[in-house]
Amino acid sequence: MPVRTKRWNDPREPDDGYRLLVCRYRPRGVRKDDEPWDAWCQALAPSTELHAAAYGKAGGAPIAWDEYTRRFLLEMQRRRYWIEGFAARLRGGDTITLLCSSACVDPERCHRTLVKELLERTAFPPPEPPETHDRGVVVRRRAG
Repeated sequence: MPVRTKRWNDPREPDDGYRLLVCRYRPRGVRKDDEPWDAWCQALAPSTELHAAAYGKAGGAPIAWDEYTRRFLLEMQRRRYWIEGFAARLRGGDTITLLCSSACVDPERCHRTLVKELLERTAFPPPEPPETHDRGVVVRRRAG
């Protein structure tokens, strides 16, 4: 699988490939020389507004996962440059491991999984359905 996901503080493994931090905020207490990631791409993180809404820091209850997903994918439409760029690396055979917060324990409810799906779909789009010439016309055949 060319795209993997982990938390930034999970141990590095040989098959991680390019380790890309996709957090909104840089982890505190990590010296530049000790960073366990190869690059940090805030463009693939939720906006500060969406991040706040996800944690209920926008003056209300945390938003539901479905709403978070909808808003995050909408934000990513404006970040095609980054998605296309990393998708090109995948098509070239690179493995990318997306890293998120150490506090993010459920990958199924984390934007890193949404980014993984976007990158894979962009790098390896599903084949187009075959073109059909059936226009839904009903032809009656007479008996006889």
